[in-house]
Amino acid sequence: MSEEKDEKSVLVPRRRFPGFDAVVSAFPLAAVADLASEKTSVNQITSAQYVSTENLLSDFGGMNPAVKLPSVSSVTSFRPNDVLVSNIRPYLRKVWQANIFGGASNDVLVIRPTERIDADYLAAILRSDLFINYVMRGAKGVKMPRGEISMIQEFPVPCPSATEQQKIAAFLSSLDELITAETQKLDTLKTHKKGLMQQLFPREGETAPRLRFPDFREAGEWNSGEFASYIEVIDGDRGANYPKAEEFSESGYCLFLNAKNVTKNGFKFEELQFITKEKDEALKKGRLRRKDLVLTTRGSVGQFAYFADDISHENMRINSGMVILRIKSKKVAPDYLYAFTQSPLLAMLIESVAFGNAQQQLTVAGIKKFPIYYPELDEQQKIADCLSFLNELITAQSQKVDALKTHKKGLMQQLFPVSDEVRA
Repeated sequence: MSEEKDEKSVLVPRRRFPGFDAVVSAFPLAAVADLASEKTSVNQITSAQYVSTENLLSDFGGMNPAVKLPSVSSVTSFRPNDVLVSNIRPYLRKVWQANIFGGASNDVLVIRPTERIDADYLAAILRSDLFINYVMRGAKGVKMPRGEISMIQEFPVPCPSATEQQKIAAFLSSLDELITAETQKLDTLKTHKKGLMQQLFPREGETAPRLRFPDFREAGEWNSGEFASYIEVIDGDRGANYPKAEEFSESGYCLFLNAKNVTKNGFKFEELQFITKEKDEALKKGRLRRKDLVLTTRGSVGQFAYFADDISHENMRINSGMVILRIKSKKVAPDYLYAFTQSPLLAMLIESVAFGNAQQQLTVAGIKKFPIYYPELDEQQKIADCLSFLNELITAQSQKVDALKTHKKGLMQQLFPVSDEVRA
């Protein structure tokens, strides 16, 4: 190796395991790992051994088997302990440490550790925001940014003693195992809910669900009708009076909810924006109340948010691209309506009636024609309570997983010393 390739700097981690106190040298990635370039014939691998940017999972989630092999004669060969990095849109954090032999597409970098560094330790560093942020600094392109390979090879890798490297790698591996276990619990809850939803509500063409609570098994068929008979659909579109983005004001009069705030998990309250009192006059009709539902009707259509409790800001409004769904009949409970909006039947319907190529849309007239199936109020409440409890379990488990990931991220920032160049 050349002297330039071996050039090192000296760093000091902010947190270390007991018994380790020596200064840490940092070497360019090219000094401790090779960029593999040897090829293997596509005929020599299966789809389960092929890795591309498509089947690498984001957020360091690993790899799924490819659906098919590429229509090329050869691919870059990789082997166990190699670290595969998607070099397209690095911010997606698609990095995987291989545990099999296989082949990778040209858009995937195959980084092979040398004897100068512990393989698991190197993989831990490359599966970190420290590395991803560094790559993004030199990425070129707007829609599909690509990492600059020469810069990636200069990434400063902190290299403590082999024993300390192994200690750090083992610790982070145990933390990853815990995160994986808790994530699997979360996935199990979500799968259970999905299966339950398919049983608790009638399927298309049916008038009763496959599964009912014991007290209601003899209650007979459910009632049905169109949304318009039970629900007021309030459009958020205010035409020419709609306030423009530059007219938002931090000293504004009311909170302004737009479609970007609404997700599958409800709404992102911290991203709500203010508008002025003057502009609010155009939005009075779109004022939210307790027990209202919001449905996105443009772009990412079919997302629901439920304002089950008192709204912290009584002057909250919606904008275009959304509608308010407000119960107007005593035959349907608001809690049940929210439960019904999560049913597979309604999801399939929304997918079938949404129109538009560049941007999907739903119309107020179309929403009013949505079918709704409902039992008597006491059974409605039982269903709503059951799904609400399940949602609470999923939310709590999701928060637990997020907390573990945040904890790991914080620990890595302290375990791996960062040079001023990388920090910048």
